Amino acid sequence: MSDTGGVGRTNAVLSKLSLIGDLLMLQLVFLVCSVGIVTLYPAAFALQRVLPEALAQEHPALLRRYWRQFKWAFGRFWAAGLGLYAGSIALAFGLLFWASTGGPIRIVALAILIPLTGMIIGLYLSALAVLPGVPEDSTARSLFRAANLFLLRRSLAVAGGVIALLTWFALLSRLPTLFAIGSGLVPALLAYWISRTTDRRAKKDSGDVSI
Repeated sequence: MSDTGGVGRTNAVLSKLSLIGDLLMLQLVFLVCSVGIVTLYPAAFALQRVLPEALAQEHPALLRRYWRQFKWAFGRFWAAGLGLYAGSIALAFGLLFWASTGGPIRIVALAILIPLTGMIIGLYLSALAVLPGVPEDSTARSLFRAANLFLLRRSLAVAGGVIALLTWFALLSRLPTLFAIGSGLVPALLAYWISRTTDRRAKKDSGDVSI
């Protein structure tokens, strides 16, 4: 019995190590693919599409799967990703500018920009959360509609994800070396957690209704 237990523990450790290795491999591929500005968000979308299979250890050819999803995401979302990148830079510049100025206009500007930033981040996390389940013929418009609906229905869970992601950004500003191991994985894992939390609540609610 002890031998069986030892083998079980060894298999569990090897499984965890395999999972960590797969996640780090996906993070590395994400970094390589996101070097070009136009490829940043397609690389993140591809990572999100592959992440559930990596966590479940269900797909042996994750790298091949990632490249296929990257081609799919780039062909459909490169223009939207480029616009999102430009908007993110403009929003970050506006926050830094008004945070460094004085006067009452500063308070008004930040009162508008900070909630707007949270809403955009929440919408992005919602898009990541629904990405694994969207059909192959999805467009940027259909993805936006699905993400918006998800955000409206699960606003509390998404708000928690926004707070966690902002905390990650604050930590990243103190320890920039963490960028190499978490720049793609942290948003992806947060979005995956949001989607899984939603699934569990939905199952619980359906169980209560059936009783």
